[in-house]
Amino acid sequence: MKKHLLLFLALILAVGGFAQGEQKKKAKKEKTYNEKGEIIKKGWNFGPLPVVGFDADLGFQYGLCCDIFNYGDGSRYPKYDYKFNVEASRYTKGSGVFRFYSDMPYVVKDTKLFFDVTYFYAKKYEFFGFNGFEASTFDPYAGLEDVKSGYHFINRNQFRFVGSMQRPFFHVPNLNWTAGLAYYNTKVDRINLEGYEGQVTLYENYVNAGIIKEDEAHGGSTAQLRLGLVYDSRDHNSDPTRGIYAEYTFVGSTDWLGGNNGYNNLSETVLWRHYIPVYRDKLTFAYRLGLQHCIVGSSPWYMINNLNTMFFQKMYTEGLGGSVTLRGVNRNGVLGEGFAFGNLEMRWRIVGFQLINQNWQVALNPFFDAGAVIQPFREEEMKKAQEEYESPIDPLPGQEVNKVYYSGDKESLHMAAGCGLKLIMNRNLVVSVDLGKALDKRDGEKLKTFIGFNYVF
Repeated sequence: MKKHLLLFLALILAVGGFAQGEQKKKAKKEKTYNEKGEIIKKGWNFGPLPVVGFDADLGFQYGLCCDIFNYGDGSRYPKYDYKFNVEASRYTKGSGVFRFYSDMPYVVKDTKLFFDVTYFYAKKYEFFGFNGFEASTFDPYAGLEDVKSGYHFINRNQFRFVGSMQRPFFHVPNLNWTAGLAYYNTKVDRINLEGYEGQVTLYENYVNAGIIKEDEAHGGSTAQLRLGLVYDSRDHNSDPTRGIYAEYTFVGSTDWLGGNNGYNNLSETVLWRHYIPVYRDKLTFAYRLGLQHCIVGSSPWYMINNLNTMFFQKMYTEGLGGSVTLRGVNRNGVLGEGFAFGNLEMRWRIVGFQLINQNWQVALNPFFDAGAVIQPFREEEMKKAQEEYESPIDPLPGQEVNKVYYSGDKESLHMAAGCGLKLIMNRNLVVSVDLGKALDKRDGEKLKTFIGFNYVF
């Protein structure tokens, strides 16, 4: 499958390079501009980029990513008729991602279509326990010289398919009904990277204590039916300067496709995004409020971090914590059956220019993020495991070995702040760098850097 995806990516880039070359030749002969002085893009436009990174445990990251747009006759610019994205990247020690998604708002009349097919494989995936601050921060290997701790990591592979559609709701302006299907197949095991052999992990402790049940310990399959409403008055999808995007999604989940262990539930997700112009289209105050909780039923532990949205802004749709929700808080550091969060940003478009027949902008976005678990997940099981726990090791100075499963702390807001830098091409392709720092050391002490694509909302 990997070889086929790589060949597919290479073919798209080759065709894209030829098509864009022809487009540039045509553009040199005749350029048209809008009232802002931007070149009006028409037809195909390609944005191939290398994927480069490094992780001390995973090795060097390498690969390719390509955004492919079609603007039709240009009458809707900067809105596109449809968009495709292909990414294939991996680390030299074995982790990576293969993804294809399409966003097609105008291919079918009055219908927006969205498809996402992604395979993630991660040999170092974070797991910090359940219910935010209620989970213990204990790490038996913290502070030991020449020892890399794998206590808060697992091995996780996941295949994801999501298909969604949107149509007008009885001709009410900006209001639409939505429907979609999703399928997730998740496989989980202890971390198996070199250097972590023989270490005990929090994941194994949770399994042995029965907090993570035997029938879900190594993952499983989840199918979802999604129905909802979307109100969208934004002036643009990828880089809005004004308007509101509100989404309500009702989700029915079942595991009957794989295992049929009774993890069936109904849940709801509410998202509210508001973009307020402060100074023309140069300075925008943007905020997002989100809530997700289970109405009835039960979830397997490996799905409680999934944010059930109809249309993705970022590749990863998991929280709370990490690059898409609480930037600076440990990824998957705030896991619960239900959670709420908010993001505040000031988006300042510093400068705009034209280069290689494209419209470019550089923007800064200082931000503040906050969130918390509002519906605990297996809280009683955590408390019971803590009551029955007997430490097999002697604690290091300052360690509280008696708090392995349940910290005794009350859940409260997890907060982070930072700033981002964006390079935006044609108001659609957004290259993003965010730096965030948690405001509570229990959520992580290091300044975290996130490099990717698009604003988080």
